[in-house]
Amino acid sequence: MFGVLFEQAADGQRYIDWLLSGLGWTLALAFFGWWIAFAIGVIVGVGRTVQNRLFSIPARLYVEIFRNIPVLVQMFLWYFVFPEVVPVTLGDAIKQIPPPWASFFPALLCLGLYTASRIAEQVRAGIEALPKGQMEAANALGLSGYLTYRYVIVPQALRLIVPSLTSEVMGIYKNTSVALTIGLMELTAQARQISEATFQTFTAFGAATIIYLCLALIAYQAMTLIDKAVRIPGSSAVTLTAEQDLTADVPQGGALPDAMEAAK
Repeated sequence: MFGVLFEQAADGQRYIDWLLSGLGWTLALAFFGWWIAFAIGVIVGVGRTVQNRLFSIPARLYVEIFRNIPVLVQMFLWYFVFPEVVPVTLGDAIKQIPPPWASFFPALLCLGLYTASRIAEQVRAGIEALPKGQMEAANALGLSGYLTYRYVIVPQALRLIVPSLTSEVMGIYKNTSVALTIGLMELTAQARQISEATFQTFTAFGAATIIYLCLALIAYQAMTLIDKAVRIPGSSAVTLTAEQDLTADVPQGGALPDAMEAAK
């Protein structure tokens, strides 16, 4: 079924080479977009929890704007509208960027800022889940607000939200497919091109689906390992072995006769 992928295309390459080229752009877009999103998301998430309204209000506005506008609309805004609203010199420079970078950078900016708004809410939830005693203890030690967040609050919050960040890591890989709408030949765009060239739609998109599934499984496994490595001691449920459970039941079984003897 997938034999057509190893046939030669009109440009001299094999169709599998088209898919691998698209996979490279997908990985680059997801990797760099994730680090942009993580850096901005942590800052905005912290801003959502501070008492200073100078920081909390802009942080909330950022989340509400970028999270509630569909990512496809944001992609079009960055690609088509942004060069027209900035100063003419800057706009002309953006329009003169050669392909595929002219599509890559707007897509990277779009995915990074959109995913950052989602990560910010995860960070806010992780900070609010911490006991208030953590902040009070830091204040008692004389730490400033900045040092408290840097050394006490944020490290613990990030360790708590690793499982929920897994969905964001997997999501940014899937959202890279939206970049085909602005001309970036990532994985989905290459699959569509193969479908149009060979009329083997099932084969082209079936191969892309398998690749996306493998990426998701790899990302999930990597985040699982990270979660185990940074998990806060004592935060996971304790599972007793059969021998430990049986041993724990022995004193309970012998306690009733003793009580009955004492009653007699």
